[in-house]
This record gives sequence, structure tokens and C-alpha cells, in this order.
Amino acid sequence: MIRADRLIKRFAGHLAVDEVSFQVERGEVVAFLGPNGAGKSTTMRMLAGCLEPDSGQALIADFDCHLNRRTAQAHLGYLPEGAPAYPSMTARGFVRFGLRARGYSGANLDEATRVALDRARLGAMADKPIGALSKGYKRRAALAAAIAHDPPVLILDEPTDGLDPNQKDGVRALITEMAPKKAILISTHLLDEVEAMCSRAVVIADGRIKMDGTPAEVARMAGGSLESAFRVLTRPLADPVISDAAEPRS
Repeated sequence: MIRADRLIKRFAGHLAVDEVSFQVERGEVVAFLGPNGAGKSTTMRMLAGCLEPDSGQALIADFDCHLNRRTAQAHLGYLPEGAPAYPSMTARGFVRFGLRARGYSGANLDEATRVALDRARLGAMADKPIGALSKGYKRRAALAAAIAHDPPVLILDEPTDGLDPNQKDGVRALITEMAPKKAILISTHLLDEVEAMCSRAVVIADGRIKMDGTPAEVARMAGGSLESAFRVLTRPLADPVISDAAEPRS
């Protein structure tokens, strides 16, 4: 349902994503792990059809995200980094806006909006301007818009960022509930989320995949701790050693 095939992306000569390949099948929740600047969001943007790869292929439900962007995106719910939304809209209005753009109207529009807002647990915040909401509720408004059309594929870039512990539990429960019928790719820095929700973990650093396996397999490579494995796999290259002969003399 999600396939990255040797994706490459450069920015001003910097190789941000270097031949990244992996796939996510229906029924899987896959964690996309890596330090800041590792290439996670860039890869997710290519898979979402928001960014064209320099080479390689990104596919959603077997549709090329560049050559068949609109068809691929019809199968996709995407929560981007930062959860951008129109600040003057209410969460309800934002969800309805997205659904109308996808062809929803009448009773179908009303019902899909209601279900999405309930699932994201917006409550009374659904009718307040997004610009007046807390970071956590802004995130939940964007999540509601991403899942409203009930897509078979979800790409969620840090879905629990800015949420309090109760809100995080609610989003984790929602993802677990949706998982059997969807292919879900999640970027997160919270390793306890990986162990709680994810069937696999793909670790990226310096634009390259370092490991792809179950959370237990990833943890075992560094003594049984997922945190230790993350540190080992994503450790930055050591600074170059300067010899005595190269040091300036006083």
C-alpha cells in the first residue's frame, strides 16, 4: 500500500534522501524513526505527492505519487509536519472543506465530518477558530481532516506532537483501532509509542535506511533497548581528528 523505491532527493547540493526503499502493507503500523534532519519528513512528503523525487519511485496503493498524483492522494490521508491549517477556519469547517474538495456533499458530508471530529476527540473545540486553539488541538484538527475520508493509507508525521498524556493515549488508541484495515506510516520521536503501536520500525539517519525490522529485532541489536539501538544506529559521524602537526602554534 505504501512503497518507497530507491528515493533520492537533494536540496542545493545536499543529499537529503539517499536511495531510501521500504514498504508498508495493509494491517501494518510502521514507525519511521530518525534524528532531526535524517530525511524522514522529506521522504514522507515524497510519498504524499507533495514533493517530487529526483529519482526513484513513490507509490500509494500501486499508484505513482508523481505520475498519478491525484489518484494516489485519493487513497491517502496525510498529516504533515506542523499540521498546517487555515487559522480563521474552525476545525469543523476545515474538515468539511477537505471533504468537499474530495466530492462529499449532503448527508455524506455531514456524517463523515461528525465521525472524524468524534474520532479526533475535538469536542467543543470543533467550533472554535483553529488559530485560537492550543498546539495539541490544532494537531487534532489536522488529524481529523486527514482521516475524514476514511482512506486505506495514512502517513502521519509526529501525530502526537504537542498533545498532553491523555490526548496521546486517545490518538494511540485511534491508530490501533484503525490499524487492521489500513497501512499506516508514523514518524515519531517517542520510542514508547513504537513499542505500544507499531509492528515494524524503519530507522533512517543521514538520508539512508539503517535498519528495518520489528521493534524487538531493532532493540536486540543493542542489548534489548530500543533507545540504545536508536542511539547506535543514528550516532553522528565522529568529528575529524586534528593531528598535532596541523594544530596552530602559539
